[in-house]
Amino acid sequence: MGATETALVKQDKDSFINQLKDIYEHSTWLAEALYEQRDTLTKHPDGIRVAVTQAMHDIVEAADHSTQLALLRAHPDLAGKAALAGELTGASTSEQAGAGLDQLTPPELERFLALNFSYHDKFGFPFIMAVKGATKDQILEGFEARLPNDVATEFRRALNEVHKIAGFRLAALPNALWGK
Repeated sequence: MGATETALVKQDKDSFINQLKDIYEHSTWLAEALYEQRDTLTKHPDGIRVAVTQAMHDIVEAADHSTQLALLRAHPDLAGKAALAGELTGASTSEQAGAGLDQLTPPELERFLALNFSYHDKFGFPFIMAVKGATKDQILEGFEARLPNDVATEFRRALNEVHKIAGFRLAALPNALWGK
């Protein structure tokens, strides 16, 4: 039985971490911290999926500012250099493609690149938006609406978006991981 066919809490440490390391983009540290709590995950009244979602959220929220900033900076720009070079995680590739960001016209791409630069220059981290179900026009509207924010407001918004992305990624994991 492979790791994806074994309930998450019964997996060895490496398999457990491997399953969850990219729920929060490039954040193996978070999966490692969750592994240390794995025995409590099965005790949640709403089940292990809810327990994992809540525990990962809580780990991020309890992290210090520099760790949270590193988490935000681990995310790729939308339609940015990593996407153009084919260097995104599988989840990010799928999410961006689902929003049509892999099929931008040259003027659209130029606009995304300019907005990415302006946003990163102002805030010090990439524009993060849970793009599942969004269109490229909605994403551009999000850029425009959020660029006037102050750093503290946008930092909080970016963390909230990261939590949404994680929720989508956890929901997409096979039911077998949850012991179903």
